[in-house]
Amino acid sequence: MLLHIPQVLTATEVAHIRDTLDTQGWVDGLRTTGPQAAHVKRNLQLDTASPAFAPLSQRIAAALQRHPLFASAVLPAHLLPPMFNRYEGGGQYGNHIDNAIQTDRFTGQQVRTDVSVTVFLSGPDEYDGGELIVEDSFGTHEVKLDAGDAIIYPSTSLHRVEPVTSGARVASFLWAQSLVRDAWRRSMLFELDMTLLKLRHQLGDSAEVVALTGHYHKLLQQWVAL
Repeated sequence: MLLHIPQVLTATEVAHIRDTLDTQGWVDGLRTTGPQAAHVKRNLQLDTASPAFAPLSQRIAAALQRHPLFASAVLPAHLLPPMFNRYEGGGQYGNHIDNAIQTDRFTGQQVRTDVSVTVFLSGPDEYDGGELIVEDSFGTHEVKLDAGDAIIYPSTSLHRVEPVTSGARVASFLWAQSLVRDAWRRSMLFELDMTLLKLRHQLGDSAEVVALTGHYHKLLQQWVAL
């Protein structure tokens, strides 16, 4: 499931994060790349040793976790610390698939990457190119969102960032391990949850809505791995 999550960050939050990032040192993105992706990656990343990294990373994580759409769609068990990248001057990231297992740099915990997340920190009018292209069984999807918006998609998806030909594309990116490992089951639960919200708005807590809510939680019990 590829899902646009609007307004994860307010305009004020985006401005604060961008102002802070502008004062920090960026390093070659190849520092955090495996040997295969190193052949197709050309970008900059915020140095994780920077004193600004931890507070900015935690701010992005907190904003995502409090967004109801993110919580419903991802059902997060663990978020890896959000990182930050910058594409400019032809920077790009060719076709690749994210590593299946990564390590939380703060806790050392091994985390399965079920869902990939990009939170845009540059508006689409600030740069040319830089589209996130995600390929799945339904085709090829082009993503270029407003600053403060996020996109989520399965980490098994082939994806790339097109060359940025002018301006700068700044974003935060991260991975989540979900309580529900299977992407199709997560998608079904999300659709059921969204339907329940609409029915509750129309019908209140009718007997039918309560019964359907019970089915949602029964599916969670069957599919959640703790």
